[in-house]
Amino acid sequence: MAEGGHNLTWVMRRIPLLENEEPSSLRKVYTSLFEDISMQKTSWIKRMALLLSFSVPTANAVKAEPVTIGQKAPDFELKTEEGKPFRLSSRQGVWTVLYFYPKADTPGCTKQACAYRDAIQKIRDEDAEVFGISTDNVAAIGAFHKKYHLSFTLLADDTGAVTESYGVKMPLVNLAKRWTFIVDPQGVIRDINSDVDPASDADTVASRIRALKH
Repeated sequence: MAEGGHNLTWVMRRIPLLENEEPSSLRKVYTSLFEDISMQKTSWIKRMALLLSFSVPTANAVKAEPVTIGQKAPDFELKTEEGKPFRLSSRQGVWTVLYFYPKADTPGCTKQACAYRDAIQKIRDEDAEVFGISTDNVAAIGAFHKKYHLSFTLLADDTGAVTESYGVKMPLVNLAKRWTFIVDPQGVIRDINSDVDPASDADTVASRIRALKH
């Protein structure tokens, strides 16, 4: 096992699962997170510190239910990678893609962001725009946006409030699950993908919007 592997595994096994969650779903979430963190070029001690920093247990936490298709998309205001305010309700009249992802500049999230960057014109051809949301702060998403020359807006939900309102917050950690929502020009959620493939999400979204419009 790699340096410190036993130590990191020990930490992972002690992240508790909420009673209401499906164990298989949580295993998938935390395994993906573990792989992302373990691939970073850093020592196992730093990896453990990073992982533990995600944990924010609350004794009386209430699990929000995911929003559903046909529901009005919860409105919100967040800051972009440039620190500018963005409000979802400003998108009335046009299609909007909201994709939630766990952590900026980790392998899976980078693959997804770059796929959106490369396929962005297909989505814009459908009169739609993409917004990536994570619980990173503005500085983190700004660095991520610049590093990979992203051509769409990232939003910083560092408090996790918006992630929680859409029902996609991971249990006991301030991270988003990887879910994608398509919102129509009337602000209604028309499609939800809870089993996202980071590499193909952008193409899937473009095809789905095209189908929804006809």
